[in-house]
Amino acid sequence: MKTIEVVAAIIEKDGKLLATQRGYGDYQGGWEFPGGKIEAGENPRDALVREIQEELAVTIETGDFVTTVDYDYPTFHLTMHCFMAKIVEGTLTLLEHEGAMWLTPAELDTPDWLPADVDVVAALKARYA
Repeated sequence: MKTIEVVAAIIEKDGKLLATQRGYGDYQGGWEFPGGKIEAGENPRDALVREIQEELAVTIETGDFVTTVDYDYPTFHLTMHCFMAKIVEGTLTLLEHEGAMWLTPAELDTPDWLPADVDVVAALKARYA
């Protein structure tokens, strides 16, 4: 089974966390934390800054490491490294997503999360408990 290694940003602003709705692919319409693939030789934090710039047109600063999720989808294995982040420059623009919402920690169960992101939500609930 193919393994894909990605990074995801838990972008925090005014006590709320950003969830984005996937705009393409097999899992279109599902909710996720934004991010993407790590390129060969790329540092995960650098990959995250690049991916968020490409997807949301903002510059972020990465913060604390939150969790690494390993999840087996039907056709690939996903390893996802998740970091807290904050926007330091730009205006949030959805370039690859269908939607976005800002959630308080108490609202984290609201979206229909993609399977791998469910474990991230669990880690965030523990963090904010």
